Amino acid sequence: MPESVSNMRVGLFVPCYVDQLTPRVGLATLEVLARCGVEVEFPGGQTCCGQPMANMGCGADARALAVRYAEVFADYDYVVCPSGSCTAMVRHHYPELYAGTAAQRAVWSRTYELCEFLTAFADLDRIRGSFPYRVGLHRGCHGLRELRLGACSELVHERGDTVAQLLRRLDGLELIELERADECCGFGGTFSVDEPGVSALMGRDRIRDHRRAGAQVIASTDVSCLMHLDGLLRRQRSAEKVMHVAEILAAAGQ
Repeated sequence: MPESVSNMRVGLFVPCYVDQLTPRVGLATLEVLARCGVEVEFPGGQTCCGQPMANMGCGADARALAVRYAEVFADYDYVVCPSGSCTAMVRHHYPELYAGTAAQRAVWSRTYELCEFLTAFADLDRIRGSFPYRVGLHRGCHGLRELRLGACSELVHERGDTVAQLLRRLDGLELIELERADECCGFGGTFSVDEPGVSALMGRDRIRDHRRAGAQVIASTDVSCLMHLDGLLRRQRSAEKVMHVAEILAAAGQ
């Protein structure tokens, strides 16, 4: 790991839906970071980032959580989160919505999504192993268009593909080509509650694209997208599985 972060304190921020519904993703994140030589701490006082409240127009409630976040992670040099959506909320929308003090903005700016943190700071030679499956990468909207974890089709200039580069380090993994690689799955947080019919149709479109390309596993950096797609797959009694990228990286090294 680069000397600049080898002796720094790193905090792990686990989104509420990961903590409550898919804790295995949090454990996989911890395992991958440890394998890459990154020691993290999990402060017990952390809460939801406030994105659901902000989406519903409850700005005061979300602001309280933004302040709380800055307090909980104030002593850490970096914060790592296995969610593009929550990372985007902290890093981009906190300062847009609440301005905050200089100290609070500094904490928010030091928050990284797992894959971008690994790419920027970790020893990538330790990302290795075997995962002999055909994988379709679903690029969540926040991670793609706000964190720039991949290339957007509406932009004419080339950008790196952070998540795909990590997955391609694994032996046997075949990253399939999708027709619409950056299309929304339809979850959209409260959108799926307000417009369930449209949300389900969009999700089924994404599944058809992955199925056409022969995906055995649908991967993403966001559990929220995966939960939405998994629900549709189970209702179809389909064979495709969903996995967070952290789960794939952890499983490959075992």
